[in-house]
Order: sequence, then structure tokens, then C-alpha cells
Amino acid sequence: MKKKWVKKLFLFLGIFVGVILLANLALNLWLKTQLPDYIKKNTDYKVSYKSLDVDLGTGNIFATGITVNNKNPQNTNVIGLQGTIDTLKISRFGIYDAIFNKVISSSDLLLANPDLNIILAKPVDKKTGKKRNPVMFENIRINKGTINVFKHNKQKFIGVNQLDLYVENLQMTEESVENKLPVIFDQYRIRGKDFFFQPDNIYTLKIDQITTTNGQMYVENFQLMPMISFEQFKKTYPQKTQMFQFSIPKMNFKDVVLEKNKVSLANADFQNPFLKVYKTGASIIKKDEKKRSFELNLDDIKLNNAKIQILKPNETDLFLAENLSVNVNKLEFTKESSQEIIPVLYKDFKIAGTGIHYNDQQNISVESFSLNPKGGQIKNIIARPTHSPGMGMDFKTNLIQFNINDFKFVDKKLNLDVKDILIDGINGKIAAGKGVPKKKTAVKGIQFPIVVGKIALKNSNLTYESKNQPLTFNDLNATVNQLELVENNAKNGMAVKIKDYDVTTKNFIYKTKFYKMNAASLALTKNKIDISQFAMIPLVSRAQFIRMIPVESDLYDIKVNQISAQGNWDLFSENKSINATNVTVNSANANIFRSKIPADDPKIKPLYSRMLRSIKIPMYIANLNLKNSILEYEEDTPKSSGPGKLTFSNFNMNVRNLNSAKMKGKPTHVKININTTFMKSSPLSVNWGFDTADQGDHFTIAGNLDNIPATALNSFVVPYLSVSATGTIQQMLFNFKGNPKGIGGTFNIKHKDLKVSILDKKSKEKKGVLSAVANIFIKSDSGKFPESVVVEGVERDPTKSFFNMFWKGIEDGLKKTLIGINVDKTKKTVEGAVNTVKDVKGGVQDVKKSLNNAKTDISKTFSDPNTAEKTKVQSETEKPKEKKGLFRKVFKKKENPETE
Repeated sequence: MKKKWVKKLFLFLGIFVGVILLANLALNLWLKTQLPDYIKKNTDYKVSYKSLDVDLGTGNIFATGITVNNKNPQNTNVIGLQGTIDTLKISRFGIYDAIFNKVISSSDLLLANPDLNIILAKPVDKKTGKKRNPVMFENIRINKGTINVFKHNKQKFIGVNQLDLYVENLQMTEESVENKLPVIFDQYRIRGKDFFFQPDNIYTLKIDQITTTNGQMYVENFQLMPMISFEQFKKTYPQKTQMFQFSIPKMNFKDVVLEKNKVSLANADFQNPFLKVYKTGASIIKKDEKKRSFELNLDDIKLNNAKIQILKPNETDLFLAENLSVNVNKLEFTKESSQEIIPVLYKDFKIAGTGIHYNDQQNISVESFSLNPKGGQIKNIIARPTHSPGMGMDFKTNLIQFNINDFKFVDKKLNLDVKDILIDGINGKIAAGKGVPKKKTAVKGIQFPIVVGKIALKNSNLTYESKNQPLTFNDLNATVNQLELVENNAKNGMAVKIKDYDVTTKNFIYKTKFYKMNAASLALTKNKIDISQFAMIPLVSRAQFIRMIPVESDLYDIKVNQISAQGNWDLFSENKSINATNVTVNSANANIFRSKIPADDPKIKPLYSRMLRSIKIPMYIANLNLKNSILEYEEDTPKSSGPGKLTFSNFNMNVRNLNSAKMKGKPTHVKININTTFMKSSPLSVNWGFDTADQGDHFTIAGNLDNIPATALNSFVVPYLSVSATGTIQQMLFNFKGNPKGIGGTFNIKHKDLKVSILDKKSKEKKGVLSAVANIFIKSDSGKFPESVVVEGVERDPTKSFFNMFWKGIEDGLKKTLIGINVDKTKKTVEGAVNTVKDVKGGVQDVKKSLNNAKTDISKTFSDPNTAEKTKVQSETEKPKEKKGLFRKVFKKKENPETE
């Protein structure tokens, strides 16, 4: 029984193998004679061949002399094939799928000497997501092929000549084209010439030759070129912002992997690449674009001797980098990174370059620079201004160098921690722009705070100019420690915090319209200021100044030997403040000149308490000392002969609690004590006080002036009032209170031998009669120390200064003390007396003239007898009239009882 079963089994197997062999033989016979007609009837293609062998069991196919064409070349729903293949070898061909499912699939495909034109089918039906007639090959080999791929609209898409290719798991569908990956594969070997790729109607990509050896790919003469001119581009695509041109003479890389939506390669080396970008000037239009699924992994990438050129719309240079070298390790472009400000990830990078030029609102050139994640340096920066509005820079810097602790982007925001920055040898000028200031907007893309551990500025000479007022720092050296840029939501921007700083400069100069301010040296820290040989010198003469100002103003000429301050102040952060323990101004020489020739300034002049209160930041100075100084005040009027002058020498002043009433816990009552020598002869002391927190701006001022020779006042009153004085003011006391409306108080003066002389305004000769009359009404001696007089009703002109009001108080006290009667009545009496004297003088002249006439008539009478009688009659007739005429003017004033 057992032998029979075995025999039957072998018989069955033999019959089965025979049937297979007969079927295979029959299939091959059928394929050779009937397959072309079958393909023609049941597929979209026409195929012919010289020979064909098919193994039904394995699905292997071997054919030679193949010619293939589409039955209907106009059908864009299927892949179009046209051309010849010398040899075709297919392994494990899916015959069933090809016949019944119309899917061409194979594990291996070999094409020898193919010359094919492939026309891609229309894109995938997005509604159904189904692919039309896909072609799937796991592995493909092409030897000495010429292949051209066209889009469904017959536009050439890909081309290559003399192609030798081996690819594992190749996929080529219209879907991959839309994702910028026309082919997808796992591993490859490729060699070919004249590669062509046209992704759109603007650009073409050409490569002269590609070869691979041991996984290393070499590419020669890579070119991405626009097919149209820049002018055509701007007209055809008015919304596009830029057009590109890119070329790489040589590049090589290793391990290229195209996998779905991912491109990976390693050890990419690009020699002499040249990128040219044309800017159109079109506004960027934001669109709601879908997130790209394309990803790029570059293990290592190098660019050697790269050149980048960016052109303006008029095709002049905006940016030019003549020679760049870039080395990036582990560069990645992913879905997540594409949403960041810098859309790539990296492990490390090094960038270096020479010949960098930028020309927009500024013309900037850089000799060389280098940059890596831990720091960088820039050598020999040259900035030159252009004609564009905005900030203008004209300087040269030897070196900028910086070290970075941390530099990264997280959640679309920059995280930056800088260890230190060195700026060496910046020499030149920075001018503030004259354009319309831009509106402040919130700062985006920064993770605050940005920290800089140290900034050092060395060996610099810099001028900053704003509104034609240059500020110059010579031999400038500065250090800033722990600088922080923090967010300032209130002002939609950034604010600065600085822990400590140290600034020194020599020959500091600042020029304004009227002045040049300079200092031999300046040293500034957070806790100390030292300024030596400060000067504020007018740039114009007094006559020029008077012609240049629309209303009256002071002209200053100030020199100070030394200024120093100690304390704690914050001048850079959002919360600025000044808190000084001591400020000393030593050996100042100040001259203040004011002319009354220009029109009065109609603006209301606030008192000093209000002026201090208007300072916006908290300010407090415990002690301000002005030592060993000289103060001169000069004033002239249209009627004065030269300026009148007041001099305060050996001027010493102490100010306590100088404040803006904004610093919590600090006193607001300002106390001022002045001790000086008035007119180089008389000691003067003044105590002055006010409270900056007092909205009523009340003040007190009291003082004592001793032993004033009246002649000491002549330098002021002679040119100003055409009056000189002699005698002595032994003591003058005043004690006033006031507010913005006026001043009042008590006044007391003790004087001796006080007399005045009224002078001619032109010749300055003494007018004897007027001087004598004036002295009648002045008390020459006060005798014993008189009682105080009350100064009251002195109103302030709000358009005048505090000192104008103070002088009015002194003037009112002098009038009441020296004259003791109504000043207006006294003036009227003096003027009447002067007029009477003038009339008397005129009458005397008339009498003298009449006597001379009478003498002449008498002589004629005695010399001519015939006329004697006639003369006698005339004399008798006219005599009463002459008498009346002679004495009328002499006694005219006496007949007026008021004048008498």
C-alpha cells in the first residue's frame, strides 16, 4: 500500500511539473505571438519587441529591441511612454496585477540603453485620493540611458543623458513632484550628463555631470537660472518679492537618501557657490500657507569661497559678500523648526567672510568677520552716509569682538546671553536722522531679558550729532557691566538695566547754536563724576547774539576749574533717578549778559521751586557747594551807554536738599546759603529757602550787605542810568517773603555822605544844577541805625524772572529809606524846579539883549542931531513895552502858585 501511494505522488508531481512546463511553453509562445496585440487592446500602450522570454513561475521577463508608445498621446490621465529600450529585464513581475488591476509592479527592473520620453499623468485626485496608473519598482537599473520626463502639459520637467543608475525602492509619481521630490529612493548609484530640471515657469536647473563613487556624489556646474529677464519677472509676477540665480561649479556629498518627504545627505562640500538675489521692492503679502512636510537633514555642510549678491530693484548692490566660508554640523530643516525665526536646527556652525558690503540707508563695508555659536569678531568696519533720510554714520572701527554664553531660538523667540563685547578704535561721526520718527511697536521674537555680561569700548574718538549740535568724545574708554535688555510694555519697546559702568574721555566737546562746551577730562561712574577745566564759551559776539534772538535772553560765558559729584544715580534704565550726597563746583568764573534791546519774552517764568518740581525723574542732592567763584551780571538798554555791570567775587554757595519732590523719604525744603563779596568791596550774605513740594511756590529770602562804597555801584548805574554816586552804604538788611504774585517784607539801610551826580548821556559830564536839585531830596546821612521800612504791594510781572521781582523789593526799600516821601511827587517837583531855572536863564538873556539895543540907539542919537528929537519920542513911546517884555519871562513861573 505504501509503495502505491508514493508512486501516485510522484506521478502527480510529474504531471504537475509537466503541465507547468507546457503552460510556460505555451505562455511564452502566446507572449511572443499574441502579447503585443493583447497589450494594445487591453492597455493604453503599444509595445513591440524583437525577443521576449517569460518565466511564469518566477515572473521574470527578459526582452530585447523594445519599442513603446501610447495608444492615445492626448490622454493625460495615464503615464505617457515613448521610446526604445535595447534590453529589458524584469524580476518577479506582477503579471496578475498588470492584467487585472492595471498596476505595473516589479521587484527589479533593468533597462539597457533606454531612450525614453515619460509624460507624467495629471496630479492625484485630491477628492478621492486615488492614484491613476501608478508605476512601482522596488529596484531599478538603467545603463547608458537617455531619459526625458515631461509634465502632463508636455512641459519638460526632467532630462538626463548617458545615465547609469541603480536605485533601490524607487518611486516616481505626480504626488512626489508636488512635494518638490520628483523621485524617491533608498540607496543609489548614479552617473550622467546634461541633467535638466524645470520646476516652474521661472527657473531651470542644469547640471553638467553627476558621478558617484562608493556612496560619494560629485556634481559639476550646478546652475539654477531664471528663464526670463528681471524686468519681465517684475511685470509678470508683480507680487513676488525676489528672483534668484544660483550656481555651484563643483560640489560633492555622501549618502543621499530620498525617503518620502525627507532628504538626507552627509559631508556636503560646495566649492565657489554664487547666489544672486534680485529684490523687486514688492510688499510681502502674508498668506495662510499650509505647513510644509518637506524635511532636510545635512550631516555636515561646507561652503568654500561663496559669493552672495543681493540687488535692489534698480539692479544696484544692496548686499555683497565677496568671499564666504560656511561649515555647519547636523543641519536640520523639520516641520517644527520651520515655524521658528531661524527655520533650521544645528549642532555647530562656523561662518567666516571677507569683503562684506551693504548699501541701503548706510554704506557699510567689513574687511573680514567670523562667527560661531560661542562668539565672533568683525574687523575694520567702515560706515559711510548715503543721501537717504535717517541716522547717518561716518566712522571706522578696528575691531568688534564678542563671546556668547548661550544663543538659541525656543518657541519662536531668541534666547541670548552674551558674555562680553569689545569695541576697539571706533573713530568718526554718528548723526541722528531728520526723518519722521517711527511709531514704537512691541518687540516680538525675543525672550527677555537679553543679558550682556560686559561691554568694553576702547581707544575711540566719536562724535554724535543731533539737530546740528555735535557731541564729541576724544580718547573715549568705557566699560559697562551686567547690561540687561528688558521688556517695556508701557512704551511698546525695550528698556535698559545696567549694574555698573565706567566712562572716561578727554577733550570732551559739545556745540550748540550759541555755545561751545568743553572739558579737559571727564570721568563718570555710577557713583562718581569728575570734570576738569570745563568751559561754556559763546560762539557768537554779543552784537551777533542780539541780532539772532527773537526775544531777550541771557548770554553765558562760564569757566570752571573742577566739578565733582558723589552718590548713586541711574541714567539708563526705565526708572531713572539721581541721588547725590555731594556735588562740588570749584573755582567757577561766570559772566551773564542780557540786552534789553530785543523784545520782551512773553512766556510766563516759573519760580525755581516749580522748575525743580517739573523735573520728571526723582532727583535729590544732599549738598551742592559752589566754591571760590566769580559771578558777573551785565545788562544794557537801548538808552544806556554800554552795559551796566554787577560783580560778585569770592562767591561761595551751599545748597541743601536740592530736589524734584519725587524721591520718597527725602526732605523737600531747599535751603540756600550764599556768602560773597559784592562789587569787589562789600561782604554779602544771603539765606534763601523754598519747598519744592509746595504747590503755592512760597519762598523766603533774607540777607545782609555791609560797607558798600557808592562808587562801587558806578560801573552799573553810570552806563545804565547816567548817574554816579559817592558816599557809603554802611549796612543793608532785607528780609522778604513771596510767592508767584509778588514780594514783601522789611528793609533797613544805614548810609553816610550819600550824594548823586546826574551826567550827560553822551559826554558823561556832570550836570551841576540837576545834581544839586536831586541831592536836596536825598538823605545824605541816615544818622543812627534807622528803623526798618515795610516793603509791600510789590507785584511780580509773571513774564520776568525771580531776580526781577527780588530787585523790585530792594528798589522799593531804597526809595522809602533814602527819600522818605512820595517818589512821583518828588520827581515832579524836581522837574518843575529845573524848568523854572531854564526860564530865569532865558529872561536874563533877553535883558542883556535889550540893554545892548538901547546902547546902540543912544549912540545914534548923540551922533545925529537931526534924529535926537525923533529918538527921544520913540524912546518915550516904546519904553513901557520893553519893560513888560524884559521881565515877563523872568517872573512868569513866580506868578504860578503851583510852581512856587
